[in-house]
Amino acid sequence: MTNYLEELGNNLRRARKLRFPKDGLAAFALRIGVSRSTLQKMEKGDLTVATGKYYRAAEILGLADTFDALLHQDESLFDDPRPV
Repeated sequence: MTNYLEELGNNLRRARKLRFPKDGLAAFALRIGVSRSTLQKMEKGDLTVATGKYYRAAEILGLADTFDALLHQDESLFDDPRPV
């Protein structure tokens, strides 16, 4: 699981630098409403940061639709349509 979180953090860092190349950590942290230290944790894939903060960053970066896709599961012909 740690590798996935590290990858998430790396992707966040890359997206931030592409979308807002003039923003440093402090400026982008202000955009998404977190502290600089929280953004640093996010970019390291820290498990203690709430998922909502990652989602807010995805919104600001224009990536919320891809974030939503993380929990999307296509139904198969064999799925039971009744709620669990």
